[in-house]
Amino acid sequence: MTTVLNPPQRTAEERFLLRNVTWETYEQLLKNYESLSAPRFTYDQGDLEIMSPSIPHEAASDILRLLVNIICEERELDVRGLGSTTHKRADLLKGVEPDGCFYIQNVDVIRGVEDLDLTIHPPADLVIEADISRQSVPRFPIYAALGVPEIWQFENGEVRFFGLHEGQYVLLGSSAALPGIPSDVVTLFVNKSGAMKRPQWLLEVREWIRSVDPPQSR
Repeated sequence: MTTVLNPPQRTAEERFLLRNVTWETYEQLLKNYESLSAPRFTYDQGDLEIMSPSIPHEAASDILRLLVNIICEERELDVRGLGSTTHKRADLLKGVEPDGCFYIQNVDVIRGVEDLDLTIHPPADLVIEADISRQSVPRFPIYAALGVPEIWQFENGEVRFFGLHEGQYVLLGSSAALPGIPSDVVTLFVNKSGAMKRPQWLLEVREWIRSVDPPQSR
């Protein structure tokens, strides 16, 4: 029997937590809302969080996705962004919708794929997470179980990079998916984005990226 543990709260985001939800119910919800950007679903072995993103959540997600795309463009890297495409595995009873996800190292493997199946395909090389309020169902353990190599997390005005190591996420000073990109500078540009006009911000971002050579090109 499914039980609701907490009612929605008018905080940064609205979150519902339900227990004892079957995998079939979760998949039906995904199907029912597949054409909509909200709500977002996180599932872990019967626990289901239903989240409606806020404006700060979407703004942070959008700017991080934009940064990744600009970095790849300036470095002439092939990349495929799949937005909030659901990462799930029925055999693990785990599923999550990232705030953004990118195939960079595995872009050739995923080229042309229209239906992501993590029993066949690799997970995204880089995932974006914007955490404005506390999660009811922790997402990092789900990403770890699915094998996502790197997460960029925005929380409390700071962007932190995490890399998967022996099944756990460890803090990174700079990105492994995009070598030479440090988290502190990404934090700076994310926070600047709200105070600057977009054309000037984009100019500064591009000038910075051009000044940073990826380690492998040195």
